[in-house]
Amino acid sequence: MTPSHFDVLTIGNAIVDIIAPVPPSFLDREGLKRGIMHLIDESRAESLYRKMPPQKQQISGGSAANTAAGVASLGARASFVGKVSDDALGDFFADDLAAAGVHYKTKRLRNGEATARSMILITPDGERTMNTHLGACHQLTEADIDENHIGAATITFMEGFLWDPPEAKKAFLTAARYAHKHGKTVAFTLSDPFCVSRYRKEFLELIRSGTVDVLLANIHELLSLYQTADLREAVRLLKSDVPLAAVTMGSDGAMVVRHSEEISISAYPVAEVVDVTGAGDLFAAGFLLGISTGLEPAKALRLGCSSASEVITHIGARPESSLENYVRRQGIFEPPLPLSL
Repeated sequence: MTPSHFDVLTIGNAIVDIIAPVPPSFLDREGLKRGIMHLIDESRAESLYRKMPPQKQQISGGSAANTAAGVASLGARASFVGKVSDDALGDFFADDLAAAGVHYKTKRLRNGEATARSMILITPDGERTMNTHLGACHQLTEADIDENHIGAATITFMEGFLWDPPEAKKAFLTAARYAHKHGKTVAFTLSDPFCVSRYRKEFLELIRSGTVDVLLANIHELLSLYQTADLREAVRLLKSDVPLAAVTMGSDGAMVVRHSEEISISAYPVAEVVDVTGAGDLFAAGFLLGISTGLEPAKALRLGCSSASEVITHIGARPESSLENYVRRQGIFEPPLPLSL
């Protein structure tokens, strides 16, 4: 039975992440550019998997799924829509997401491609190099989008990583239409400069048409979107295109842009950056949850940065323990954060 309300519903690639630390020489031998997401076929995925070191960590992943898990870890209600196959990895994905407290009921793909997997290689500087076979997750269609499900969410959040398949685009647009029909908010992340370079005109149309109410991007994606090396110029253009945006800037923190208003905060300090995998996804979890529960954008920005600071202190794109307890221990909010528990 579908719950009657979700704070944040996310739509994106359903991927099983396989994470392992590697020396830089491993990337050199395999011809991999550090810090980049590489799309690979099934044979390449199997080859890389065999060569990875034995100390691997396996977890349900994908950018939007990580964000949903972050929302749940913050003590709120999260749902995820994404496609897996009717296979062992699909079973693992569904069970692992449920264990994280995320509602997930998307119908499985039968007699088709295998469940997607991503080999994430972590170098000693904390940078991640992703090697992803997309498989079944690119089979999401409009049939997987339920109006009542979307209407039950305060915010529906969609990832740019799933913009390649034509049927998935239709699913995105259908979900946005349902959300607006029910008076709810639509958020979108640009996901990666690679995505922006491929779909810049389409992404601009999404935000300029009013399909997107809240845009999330990092600084590199934003500069690519507006084809400029000048951040001030990119922000100026952003203000006229979307009602609300959040821009992450790595160790320099993040900013929120709303009409003529700009607010920037510093990144929360951590003792050691171990793995930046999932930092943007967990920022999205905190920021979107803040917006969904009525926080002012500046406080939502702080919640996003706090959430991101936890995930970079360990390997993996999910919180190691309760993110709600983590952000409360940081003493960010007084009175306590008004989560809709």
